[in-house]
Amino acid sequence: MTTRALRAEERKEFLNRGFSRRNFGRIATMLTAGAALPFYNEPALAQLSMRNGPIPPDAVKIDANENPMGPCPEAAEAIHNIVKSGGRYMYDLTGDLRTALAETEGIKPEYVHPYAGSSAPLHQAVLAFCSPQRSFVVADPGYEAGERAATFVGAKTVKVPLTQDYAHDVKAMAAADPNAGLLYLCNPNNPTGTLTARENIEWLLANKPAGSILMVDEAYIHIAEAAVPSTDLAAKGSDVVVLRTFSKLYGMAGLRAGAAIGHPDLLKKIQNYSAGALPITAVVGATTSLKVKGLVAERRKAIKDVREDTFAFLDKHNFHYVPSVSNKFMVDTKRPGREVIDAMAREKVLIGRVWPVWPTYVRVTVGTRDDMAKFKAAFLKVMA
Repeated sequence: MTTRALRAEERKEFLNRGFSRRNFGRIATMLTAGAALPFYNEPALAQLSMRNGPIPPDAVKIDANENPMGPCPEAAEAIHNIVKSGGRYMYDLTGDLRTALAETEGIKPEYVHPYAGSSAPLHQAVLAFCSPQRSFVVADPGYEAGERAATFVGAKTVKVPLTQDYAHDVKAMAAADPNAGLLYLCNPNNPTGTLTARENIEWLLANKPAGSILMVDEAYIHIAEAAVPSTDLAAKGSDVVVLRTFSKLYGMAGLRAGAAIGHPDLLKKIQNYSAGALPITAVVGATTSLKVKGLVAERRKAIKDVREDTFAFLDKHNFHYVPSVSNKFMVDTKRPGREVIDAMAREKVLIGRVWPVWPTYVRVTVGTRDDMAKFKAAFLKVMA
């Protein structure tokens, strides 16, 4: 973020939202200094879940929902070719990505704002719509990054348990706080990899507290064949923002490309908390990926095949797991999950973290067939 003076209308808006002068001072200092937002994202959370020290070179890393396939060959070539232009900002390339994503989704380009991944617009939406008087509502278990942003601005986080079939409980979310500022729904959910039906998302949008914003995080949408996108809801100008990322199916987690999709007025409120150019490598990789025919279907099938093979193994050995349709799943270890994570690490298989609400469940990313073969062997040994 570039250094800038905080505008008078921004100061007034913060105070009107219930921020104390002390809280306002902290945020104003961060914004005017151009500081990075001090929140955790997926890589940082993965680091928190692991042991100290470097990762062994022969370790299996299935802990951060990354795609081991990496960028497709066409994207990799485009990235390689653009590196020599790395001395330029090349803002026009960001415009190309905006146009390409808008065409893919059938929406107007002004309804798309590219970001370096999707965690940034999540964090910034919390700053824009939450405050000490406006809470952040999220599923439990759910992706934690928004909660950490809420804590930073002094906003309350309201956690709503999933339903018995592991979907978001939209009625409970709508009733969670009449003063909610942002309701966050990850679909498919992280960490469970389970879907919330489109009609339930529409119900939540129609019945959410007045003045609140619904954010639908579709980071994993391409992996779930039955998932119905919510981008058309954003295109209608509703109080909804949809997040997209190229970190998952497109295999660009380390390159950082994503977008927020919503009405231009909503996007502007989020954009107030960020500035600066995007990495041109990520931008051309994302734009190229969108134009590769059959890529989504091909990768979706590859991930599904490995996932279903892993589930067959878990069924055979009577391990209980959440029936994910994504590139990760939760498995019940029947004992403190942290113990299993540490034991698996000693076998050089790095798996994901534990959510406090489900202390015996660990999250596992779907890796390659070789990765999951090593996971199976290590898991049987650790669980024996």
